[in-house]
Order: sequence, then structure tokens, then C-alpha cells
Amino acid sequence: MILHALNDYYRRKCDDPDEAQRLPAFGLEQKEIPFVLEIDPQGELVQLLDTRTPNGKKKVAQSFRVPQGVKKTSGVAANLLWDTLEYVLGIDTKGKPARVVEQHGAFMQRIAALPTSAQEDAGIQAVQRFFQRFDSEALQLQPAWAEALESNAVLSFRLHGDVDLVCQRPAVIQAALNVPASDDGHVAMCLVTGEQAPIERLHTAIKGVWGAQTSGANIVSFNARAFESYGKTERQGENAPVSKAVAFAYTTALNHLLRKDSPQRIQVGDASAVFWTDKASDLETAVPDIFGEAPKDDPDAGTRAVQALLSAVHKEHGPSTQDDGNRFHILGLAPNAARISIRFYYCLRLPELGRRIEQHFKDLEMVRTAHGHDPQYPSLFRLLTAVAVQSKADNIPPNLGGSMVDAIFAGEDAPYPALWLNTAVARCRAEQNVTYLRAAAIKACLNRQIRRASTQSTRLNTEKEFFPMLDLANNNPGYRMGRLFAVLEKIQEEASPGLNATIRDRYYGAASTTPVAVFTTLLRLKNAHLKKLSVPRSTYFEKLLGEIVAPVVDFPKHLPLPDQGRFALGYYHQRQDFFAKKTDGSSTTTPHPTEGASA
Repeated sequence: MILHALNDYYRRKCDDPDEAQRLPAFGLEQKEIPFVLEIDPQGELVQLLDTRTPNGKKKVAQSFRVPQGVKKTSGVAANLLWDTLEYVLGIDTKGKPARVVEQHGAFMQRIAALPTSAQEDAGIQAVQRFFQRFDSEALQLQPAWAEALESNAVLSFRLHGDVDLVCQRPAVIQAALNVPASDDGHVAMCLVTGEQAPIERLHTAIKGVWGAQTSGANIVSFNARAFESYGKTERQGENAPVSKAVAFAYTTALNHLLRKDSPQRIQVGDASAVFWTDKASDLETAVPDIFGEAPKDDPDAGTRAVQALLSAVHKEHGPSTQDDGNRFHILGLAPNAARISIRFYYCLRLPELGRRIEQHFKDLEMVRTAHGHDPQYPSLFRLLTAVAVQSKADNIPPNLGGSMVDAIFAGEDAPYPALWLNTAVARCRAEQNVTYLRAAAIKACLNRQIRRASTQSTRLNTEKEFFPMLDLANNNPGYRMGRLFAVLEKIQEEASPGLNATIRDRYYGAASTTPVAVFTTLLRLKNAHLKKLSVPRSTYFEKLLGEIVAPVVDFPKHLPLPDQGRFALGYYHQRQDFFAKKTDGSSTTTPHPTEGASA
């Protein structure tokens, strides 16, 4: 299914109206070539051209569409008219002169094997003359030579005055498509197309997956007897027969989606997620904007993308609700040594995709703090760092990001990973601080647990989902204890303005885990604080305390982790309620479920 979808995407991109976005035809690939040997028709070196341009602190080489490179292992295998400096020029850079001689010989053999039509091309003849009169001293005088030699850079040739490389000339391209690099054309039924076709033995490596080998890794590969079956022990690809054309198509498409600065990918923890559609759609690039971190020069990009999506979901004839058969594909990849593992894959119709994304943000909906800097639609990166130690990306728990994306696209009844709830509660307890993002994470996790329990349970589920703001009718002991703690802290703050530390800094962890051991002391201490307040204010707090404690039969001895999350929500809701604008000085009322949080 995945290879089939990628093959279809490749076919669509081959006919892209934007020529710059078209994918190369079968037998070709996009390759960054940092240095180009410009030669004249007589084979004389004109210059060693550096194609790299500054990009931040790095230099990025120009990308060219060239004959597809061969699969390189530990043996010697040369590409056609482009390769590393050792292959192209036969100059040793690593102290292995004998191997370099063999490499250069293989490179020259690829050129000599071209058919007569290509041998008569002016570009090929110029390259042959270049090697006949090769002068290493002329190369050493070129300004870019030292960098090319040091890095054993990839080189190619261009005829002076041309725009295309020699390997891009029509005669060479035609020859490259008709002459295989090796005799490896076993015919079998392709598992993707169902047609009899030459089978690819070694698939092109996939690059761009975070954490995988920089040289690339494979989705389909067999390199040991333990992975082989049915006697197919000599030709690895026969264990999962995929035609050469399809193998080229799916690897080219996937490398295109994973390329640098791709607008169709995001990095979530250790999972590299890519997105594409059957037919051209703005959602291909909008969904990464929704879940990815907004660029510094446009911090509102994510908010605009979410608002556009939600508007389309609710619009009668919007693109996200009109089912035209277009499907949206989400593929999550994770590194696994020299291979790539599939973390998740979803294929959804666009209306369903819109509904699931909308549900995700509804689950996260939370009243924001008074300072106004909290994001209305937080990115996955912010949600992950909010529960990481010291809020550092390096401390995000492994697999959490991929599991969260998996839950978002699995549907509204799919639970968020338990690790997300655990880490959010743990950070609140460790830092004695319930932030907006942690409260949103806890609410989202608990609501999905409640929703899932209500659909699976045969008995009536009495617990209701949490609202974005204070719920006066919620009688859960954990939630009530959180509200009570917030009120006691507020009394202390008003009784002693300017305090550097409150009861939260000393008692939050114990209060959220073993309430009975803490609240008896806190309730006794609050009497001294109330005496410092005015009579109307003291009366207001006494009444509020009574309302909160009334439904509680007894203070719990211990709160399990989900109830510690409810404690954090009660505390956060009550704290934000104190800052809400009120006309009568009372607490805000419970909102209707469809009203949502103030934004």
C-alpha cells in the first residue's frame, strides 16, 4: 500500500505543471554536485566551477538531474559521467592508491561502454580528450581545488558555453536509459503493479530520515540468510520483488518528500513525517504548517493554516468537506540502523482528515493565561518540549512524538500516549508549575481516556469530559483538591503581597499526591492569612472554600496519576478564573461544551 501510493505520487509529480517541481524520469535522479569541470571542445580545462552558495553557516551545492547512481557497497562501482573526485580523476585522497586506480578504471569503462550514438556526441568527445591530455598541475592552480580535494567532492563535466552538464546531454541521457549499469535483469511479477518486469535487487537508499545513516538507509532490503525465504538466497530483491521502474519511482518520490527544506515534512521527536495527496492540494503543505514550528520571520503561519483548515471544515462546500475522492497520506519513518522502520501510515479522505485535526485542537483547547503569549494552536514541538526536562528538545522522551502524531490521525477515540500524560504530570510536580501547555496536554489525554471509556464500557460512565475553563459542577476529588490548593495559595498571596515563594513552591508535589498529609496543615494556616484580609474579601474566600470542599467526603490518602492530572487541571482552572474579568466578583460559570475557551 505504501509503495503503491508513493509510486502514484511519483507519476503525478513527473507531470507537474511547475517544471522545477517535476521529478526525474526513470533512470535519472537529482544530485547535488558541488564542483563542475568546465572544458572546451578540445578537452582543455577552462575552470573548476564551485556551484555552492551560502545558506546560513553552510554552503549548499547546486542540484542537477543526472543519470541515476549505482548502488554502492564495499565494492567498486562507478556512476556515468559524475562521481567522487577519486573516481573521476583517479587522484588518491585517502591513502589507498591501488583502490583509486580501480575506481578510475571503472569510471572510464562506463564511458567506453556508451553506444556509438553517444560516443559521437561533442560533449563525450571533449571528456575523452580531457583524459587523453589530463594535466593535474592545471587543476592544482584552480582556486576551488583544495576544497574539492580535501572532501573528495562529487564532480561532473560541462562543455564551456553550455548550461547542461555533459551527462545531461540528450544523447547521453538516451544511452543511460537504454544501457544498464550491470546485468541484473531477472524478470518476475512486481508486487506493486502486478506486471512481469525486471526486478530491482538493491533499492536506492532513502536519505533525509533523522537519525539514520547519512549515506541513506533502506525500507526494502535483505542482506542475511535470516531475512531470506523460499530459497531466494543469492538475489536479495527477489524476496520482495519490485520492478526496477517502481523501485526508482518510490525511492525518488520519498527522497523528494524528505529533501532539505521540504514543505511536506516535519520532524516530530525521532519520527520524520511526510505528507502528500493523490491529487494536487494546498493541504500537502498546509498540514506541516499546522503541526510544525512556525518560522521566526512568520510566527503566525501555523495559526493561519489552522484557521484556514477549520474554516474549510465548517464551510458547506469547502475543500476539506467536499469528498472528491482525493486522499491524504501520512507516513512516519524512524531510523533503525541501516534500515528505516515505518512508525505509522494513514491514508484518509480529506473531509476525515480535517475532522481529526479539528478534534485534536478541540481536545487541547484551554483557557489561556493572562499574559497573552500562549499559542492558540500549539505546535507539536511546543507540546513536546513543554513536558521535557528543562523544556529542552534533547530531553523529549523517545518515541513520544511519533506516538502523538499516530494518535492524532487515528481518530477522536484513539488515546494519546500514556507517556504524554505521565510526563506532563511529572513536570508539573517536579517544577511545582502547571503551565498552559501542560494543562492542555493533561486535559487532552484525560478527555480521550474518558471518551474511549464511555464508548467501550457497557455501564454508564458518570465522568464528563473536562471543559477548557473552570467547571463548578466537577466533583472529582482530584479536581476539587486542585481548586482548593489554588484558593489557599490565592489567600496567602493577598494576605502577604510581594512573596517570593508561596505554598505552591513547597507543598504542590505532596498536595497533588497525598492530599490528606498536607491539606490539614494548609487549612489551619489559612486562618492566619484570612485575618489579614478585609471582611468582604475574607467572607468571599470562606464561602468559596466551603463550595469547593462541600462535595468532598474525605481528603484522599493518595491520588493515582490520572487524578494527579485532574488535580493539576483543577489548580490551573481555578487560578485562571481568578484573573478572568467578572462584573460581580464571583467565579465564572461553567461554559457550555460548544462554547470553548476564550481566545
